Amino acid sequence: MTDGTRLGRLMARPWFFTLWTVAATFGCYACMYGFRKPLTAAGFGEPETKAWLVTAQVLGYAVSKFLGIKVIAEMSPASRSRTLLAIIGCAQAMLLVFALAPAPLDAACLFGNGLALGLVFGLVLGFVEGRQLTELFVAGLCASFILADGVAKTIGAALLHRGVAERWMPFTAGMLCLPPLIAFVWMLGRIPPPSRHDERARSHRPPMTVAERVGLLQRHGVGLLAIVVAYLLITILRSIRGDFAPEIWAGMGIQPQAAVFTQSELWVALLVVAANGALVLVKDNRRAFFIGLLLSGGGMVLGLVSLGAYRVGFLSPFTFMVVLGAGLYVPYVAVHTTVFERLIGLTRERANLGFLIYVADASGYLGYGAVMSGRSLFPAHEQFLGFFIGTSAVLLGAAFACVCVAMGIYAHRIGLLTKTSASCGLVLLLLARGV
Repeated sequence: MTDGTRLGRLMARPWFFTLWTVAATFGCYACMYGFRKPLTAAGFGEPETKAWLVTAQVLGYAVSKFLGIKVIAEMSPASRSRTLLAIIGCAQAMLLVFALAPAPLDAACLFGNGLALGLVFGLVLGFVEGRQLTELFVAGLCASFILADGVAKTIGAALLHRGVAERWMPFTAGMLCLPPLIAFVWMLGRIPPPSRHDERARSHRPPMTVAERVGLLQRHGVGLLAIVVAYLLITILRSIRGDFAPEIWAGMGIQPQAAVFTQSELWVALLVVAANGALVLVKDNRRAFFIGLLLSGGGMVLGLVSLGAYRVGFLSPFTFMVVLGAGLYVPYVAVHTTVFERLIGLTRERANLGFLIYVADASGYLGYGAVMSGRSLFPAHEQFLGFFIGTSAVLLGAAFACVCVAMGIYAHRIGLLTKTSASCGLVLLLLARGV
């Protein structure tokens, strides 16, 4: 928090505060991926073995999101830093036991790893929500998990190339990421609370009681349901694309080198951050809320276009992965940066962003866990690309329809049928006709 020290005086300068906060949020969450995603760079002998291990971790992550609905919503600011360090320690301990444990205890260790790591995003988010620059900060935070997904795979692949055993590789990657993560958590703890100007622009974000959470869902149930279902579908697709990237690349006839995961995700991160971070320039909450929904729908259309363009040979494999990734991550990140953030600021509900994000995340990861549990329905390795493209087309179309429904519900329900919302709705309808 701000004080009379040199750091406190620097924090009073907007440029320093902005750079510090972006670096702290980006760095902390990017390092977290070093405890989670290197695992997916390994084959573990058989595709079925890897699928079981990934499923166990995802299910732990999903359960954590349900726990987070309560834990994150009720978390006090003073407890965030020490809670972050505690759960990272638990996650790394699980990777150590994973390296030593036989099956099926190894899968249980990864379940515990996901159970701990699933709370990290909400804890980091709590440091930056409810501010006039929240879109910028959360765009940086979300860029970290887009880019870090590829970087973590690169680290994992590089460690395997250097001879680290598959079972020990996840723990080794975690040890490499631990020192910088501790430094970034310290930086987060030095971020001052939202100012009075922030609270006037975006509303106060207190811890929420059970009654407040239930009341919020009752008042916004139908509109939130449409947004959450769209988010669920996008989560499933982005998770399949991330966890099975080696299989997708192989299906396109490419045996990817370690660096290609980072290179493709770097371009995705740049596109997504530019699109979503720009909404910080929109001061009016109602206008930004509807633009966020429009941006989400546009990202889904971009994803659909990329599928068709690759099918007819218009896009190269690398360009296809970048454009599809942008189409999936633009709406995924828009929910984090703008849609829920501006909905709270617009309605002045006594709520916090972490609660709404964890409601959506719990649904998304439960959906992906269910898909992974039914992985026996996945086709053979050589047919995986066709399965992925077909599934993407169906789910992107359904998600787009949900965004259109949410746009209509909120335009009617909150009485926000302004020029902005009307024009956004018209654009979405035109896009729907084109698709």
